[in-house]
Amino acid sequence: MVTLLSTLFIKNRKSFTDADVRRKYGILCGALGIFLNVLLFAAKYAAGLFSHSIAVTADAFNNLSDAGSSIITLIGFKMAGQKPDNDHPFGHGRIEYISGLLVAVAIIIMGFELLKSSVEKILQPSELSFSPLIIAILSISILVKCYMAFYNKGIGSKIDSSSMQAVATDSLSDMLATSAVLISTILSHFTGFNADGWCGIIVGLFVCYAGFSAARDTISPLLGQAPDPGFVDRINKIVLSYDKVTGIHDLIVHNYGPGRILISLHAEVPADGDLVELHDMIDLIEHELKNTLNCNAVIHMDPVFPYDEESSALKQQLLTYLHSLDERLSIHDFRLVKGITHTNVIFDISAPFDYKLSDDELTADIKKRLSEENPKYIGVIDIDRQCF
Repeated sequence: MVTLLSTLFIKNRKSFTDADVRRKYGILCGALGIFLNVLLFAAKYAAGLFSHSIAVTADAFNNLSDAGSSIITLIGFKMAGQKPDNDHPFGHGRIEYISGLLVAVAIIIMGFELLKSSVEKILQPSELSFSPLIIAILSISILVKCYMAFYNKGIGSKIDSSSMQAVATDSLSDMLATSAVLISTILSHFTGFNADGWCGIIVGLFVCYAGFSAARDTISPLLGQAPDPGFVDRINKIVLSYDKVTGIHDLIVHNYGPGRILISLHAEVPADGDLVELHDMIDLIEHELKNTLNCNAVIHMDPVFPYDEESSALKQQLLTYLHSLDERLSIHDFRLVKGITHTNVIFDISAPFDYKLSDDELTADIKKRLSEENPKYIGVIDIDRQCF
């Protein structure tokens, strides 16, 4: 159904990274979710009234609340698609994460309510109604929710939407909750054992876990999570494919929502190169990054002296020692400034946030080794605590 509707209403529907296509997919899936959940509510509510089943009636209102989650998703995509303005120069893309967080909160609330009602059913069990109509309605509901989880997860992966992934988790949770009602109803009818409450506890725990996982996936980009390693690798390959770039460092990725990424980095270039030629090359790299990765890039040129034998040998010696401490440590902006009485050894060390030594401890250790190598060496060292 989603494939057919996207063919009819979404132009260039396979351009999943395009902001307008993403927005239209979000609106389409949200509208379809509203329609299916309202349809399930009407069917379950009618079946509940006809069979006098409280469980089915309660499940019907759960589907009505799911329609609310779909409305949140639809509005979220609509608002996230607004163009940048004076107050929000990087757009409104993070609204999509907020809508996903709201859906995750709704999942968690549903899980706790399910746990609460399940405990009550264990303490005060009630007879479950059984009829072919109830079995049919619950079975159809499970299939519909399975389909909703399937298409939301599939489209969410294609357009890289944590909000839609949260809706998929919500649909999966509903499918399990309805399955618990169905299994309990059948068991109670054929065995006389009322497993409604126990099944509800198991499902409730799963729903709570799914809700917290969905919340984590939406909170992380809001706080500023580390970029995807694959994305970083693609940046490295593009920048280093240019002959006169000898290295990159201080890469920072700012995520302002799906399709709204700003990156900055330092590119090491020969200090004796032609400035105009190097600047033109940096412009080309920035344009390639934008066209290939759909991101805006700002690149700072760092001049290096690759032909200074003393500098190259000392840098390699220090790098070997750093790797003996931790393979993740690296050096950049390395240069020697020679004077009459001493030589300043100036460089930065990139260290991960979880590296065991403090900045002062690491700096003191390296300065000591420099002094032992040559008393004239004075270390001027900065520590960059970052992922890249």
